[in-house]
Amino acid sequence: MSQELNYLSQQVALGRGSRRDFLGRAAALGLSAAAANALLATAAQAAGPRKGGTLKIGLQGGAATDSLDPALAANQVTFHVGRMWGEELVRLSPTGQLEPRLATEWRSSPDAKAWVFKIRKGVQFHNGKEMTADDVVATMQRHSGPNTKSGALGIMRGVDSVSRDGDTVIFTLKDASADFPYLLTDYHLLIQPGGGNDNPKAAIGTGPYKIVTNEPGVRVIGERFKNYWAASTRGHAETVEITVLNDSTARTAALQSGRVNIINRIDPKVVDLIKRAPGVTIQSASGRGHYVFIAHCNTAPFNNLDLRLALKFAMDRKEMVDKLLRGFGSIGNDFPINASYPLFSELPQRPFDTDKAAFHYKKSGHNDAILLRTSEVAFPGAVDAAQLYQATCAKAGIKIEVKREPGDGYWSNVWNKQPFSTSYWGGRAVQDQMWSTAYITGADWNDTRYFNPAFDKMVVAARGELNTAKRKTMYKDMALIVHNEGGAIVPMFNDTIDATGPKVGGWVKNPNAELMGGMAASECWLEA
Repeated sequence: MSQELNYLSQQVALGRGSRRDFLGRAAALGLSAAAANALLATAAQAAGPRKGGTLKIGLQGGAATDSLDPALAANQVTFHVGRMWGEELVRLSPTGQLEPRLATEWRSSPDAKAWVFKIRKGVQFHNGKEMTADDVVATMQRHSGPNTKSGALGIMRGVDSVSRDGDTVIFTLKDASADFPYLLTDYHLLIQPGGGNDNPKAAIGTGPYKIVTNEPGVRVIGERFKNYWAASTRGHAETVEITVLNDSTARTAALQSGRVNIINRIDPKVVDLIKRAPGVTIQSASGRGHYVFIAHCNTAPFNNLDLRLALKFAMDRKEMVDKLLRGFGSIGNDFPINASYPLFSELPQRPFDTDKAAFHYKKSGHNDAILLRTSEVAFPGAVDAAQLYQATCAKAGIKIEVKREPGDGYWSNVWNKQPFSTSYWGGRAVQDQMWSTAYITGADWNDTRYFNPAFDKMVVAARGELNTAKRKTMYKDMALIVHNEGGAIVPMFNDTIDATGPKVGGWVKNPNAELMGGMAASECWLEA
C-alpha cells in the first residue's frame, strides 16, 4: 500500500495525477484523510517549487489607514506586503541564523563599533534601476533622520553615521554592538531607490512581487517581478492577492470554501473545527511573540508604580493561557523575553495574588474605574482576555471598564496613543532589538512610555559587551527592572497559528513570526 500511495502522491505533486483520485484511493486502502494530506504535502515539498497561479491570502490586521511606506508598517498586513515587494540587507532564517539578502557578506571592527556590509551586485529595483550602495545609505538615513516616524528609529538611534566605499556600506555606531547585523533584519528597513525619499509609499523595491493594486484595508495585489534576482527560490506564484479579513469567522470561512489558500491568526478555540475541513492544515510554531496589556508609565494614573504593580498582581496568567491559548503558548512574566531568545535568564514568576494587588492598589490612592481599550484585531481572543482581566481585577477591588474599539483604525488611533490597551508583539531577532525598539527612551515604538535613563545606559552597555556571560547577566538585570517597574503586563507568549488550504506547497515552520516569518507569500507555491 505504501509504495503505491507514495508513487501516486509523487504523480500529483508533479501535476500528473488528480488530488481527488489520490484521496479516494487512499481512503479505499484505509488511510485517513489527515494522513493522506500529510503524504501529499511531503511529496509536494520534495517535488520542489511550482511556478504559476494566483496565491490568495486572507489576513487579519489591515486598516483603511495602512501605508505602503515601510517606515510606518505597524500591523500584519503592512508587514506581509512589505516582505513581498522589499528586502533587507540580511534575513533571519527559520533556525535563527543570519542569511545574506541584499548584502552578501559582513564583518566588524575588533571593538564592534564599525560594521562593513558588501552590497550584492546585479539586483534590480522594480523601476528598472540597479540597486547600489548609495540606495542603502539613503534608506538608512531616511529611517534615522530628524523627522522620521520609522518603527526602526530605536535601532537607528544607535548609528552615528552610514557611508559608502565602493560597493560596501559602513555603519559607524555610537557604541559597540555585538548583534548589530541582527538588528538590520527589522522589517521596516527595506531598501528603496534613493532611500524612498522621493516617494516612500511607492512600494518600489527589490522583492519578488511588484505591487499593482493597493486598496488599504481591502486588498493588495502583487505581480511577479520578471527581473527578480533570486527567482529560483522565491516568487513562485504568478500573482499574490492579499485580502483583508479582520473578522475571524469570515477568514476561516474563506479558507474552508477555497476562496483563499492561506490565513493567519487562527483563534485557538476553533483549531479543532478548522482542521476537520478537507485538505486544511494547521500550521503552528512557538517563538517570541507575546500578547500584552500596555500602560503608559508617563500618564496618570499609570505613572503611579503601585498602581502598575496592582494591575500586574491582578493578572491571572494561567487562566489566560488555559482558556485562550489552549496549549498554543506559555505563561508570560511582565517582560518581553522568553526562552526562544539567546542569553535568556528566567526570573521568579509573578503570581496572581489578589491580596498583593489590593495592597498596592490601596497604596496608590486610586479609586476610579480604569478604562481598558481592546479590539478583536489586537490579538486572537483579546476581547475575551480583557473581560477575564476585568473579572480578576474586581477580586482585588480594582474596577476595569472595557471598551471594545473598531478593528479598522485600532493600530493608528488606539495602540501607542491611548494610555491603557491590549496589543501584541511579534518579538525580534535578539534581545537588543526588542529592548531598543520598544523600551528605550526616544524609541518611536516605546508603547509603554517607560523612560528610564539608567535603563537606557544598560541597553547600550549590554549591546557592546562582547563577553557572552557578562552580557547574559546584564540582560537579566534589565529584565528585572522592566518586570518590576515597566508598564508592560505580559500574560502570555503565543504560538503563531496559521492555516493552509489543500493546494499550498513550500510551507516551512518558522518561529520568527506568523506565516513563515512573513515569507509565505513569497516562498509558498500552488500545487497542480
